[in-house]
Amino acid sequence: MVISKKSLQFLLVTFVACIPLVNFANPTADSLQNQTENVIPVAVAHEEADPSKEKEFNATDLINSHIGDSHDFHIADWNGNAISMPLPIILWTNNGLEVFSSSLFHHDNTGTHEVEVNGQKFVKHNEIIYYADKFKNLSQDDKSAFNFEARPLNFSITKLVFSMFLSVIVLFLLFTSLARSYKKNEMAPKGMAGFLEPLVIFVRDDIAIPNIGEKKYAKFMPYLLTVFFFVWINNLIGLVPFFPFSANLTGNIYFTFVLALITFIITILNANKNYWSHIFSPPVPKALYPIMWPVEIIGMFTKPFALMIRLFANITAGHIIILSLFSLIYIFETAWISPVSGAFVLFMSFLEMLVAALQAYVFTLLSALFIGQAVEEHDHH
Repeated sequence: MVISKKSLQFLLVTFVACIPLVNFANPTADSLQNQTENVIPVAVAHEEADPSKEKEFNATDLINSHIGDSHDFHIADWNGNAISMPLPIILWTNNGLEVFSSSLFHHDNTGTHEVEVNGQKFVKHNEIIYYADKFKNLSQDDKSAFNFEARPLNFSITKLVFSMFLSVIVLFLLFTSLARSYKKNEMAPKGMAGFLEPLVIFVRDDIAIPNIGEKKYAKFMPYLLTVFFFVWINNLIGLVPFFPFSANLTGNIYFTFVLALITFIITILNANKNYWSHIFSPPVPKALYPIMWPVEIIGMFTKPFALMIRLFANITAGHIIILSLFSLIYIFETAWISPVSGAFVLFMSFLEMLVAALQAYVFTLLSALFIGQAVEEHDHH
């Protein structure tokens, strides 16, 4: 078996394509936080009035902090202080490029702490960085990641981007070790090669060939292998509950959008005449063409849309369920619930490990199916 070097090339292309988009992951989780934002000042005022009172546990905040993105990597809390690894802030502002550490915000995420860099002031609100002077005049509806008049372009290395770097490094090490193994030993694979080879053969024999065909499958194997292992590794990384893992990358709608978009572009660029004739000249009476054309064209876009939503929804739902079960211990504030909650969390964690592989398989399978439909040759008798 020979592993094509194009697999690593496709991996890097996917990685680079995701970097500028993954920073917009913040609004997904932040939209849930905005619903309760108006009561935050009241809660803070009560805490300041009574410092001895412990802060009430909020399961929603816990879940949002995990499934959303952030500009630092939270590790633990010690004596009421957060221990985290700051990440680089990279902004394209009105005065050009600005680079500084996220530690300058001092964990503030409410837009109150101003950071001055080269004469410009910035604030961070729900993980979105704004110009401080413009943020003060924004209404609640205007506080959005897509309000580019009030915020600089953000190319920061966030928690999700950091996780993507990590998964790329893991995949690179896995497949370079596999390549070295085959150079040294062309007989039966050993070690990591013995684990990876059956998976590569599985993708080839059970996904690529049945859906694309023996004549054309090899052209698309690098992409299918890349997307299978890339999604699977990132699904597993999201299940590890400690640093430097735990980032919910595949549960990010913008990340799954980019992956689905790549599948869509590959499908369209390799589509043959039969594919386009089925859309614009379907096998129905011509009187029905005005009805079938919109249906077929919409169908072109619903396929990648289904890819995007399926991966995002399944991974995010699993994380929410696990964190909700874990939160029961703090909600009921009793040790009696711990064995029940712990048992369900353990069961769901094992189930999510299965889902991690299953969703990688489904995404790769559907990608191969859509590509196969585009390159399929019809026999004319």
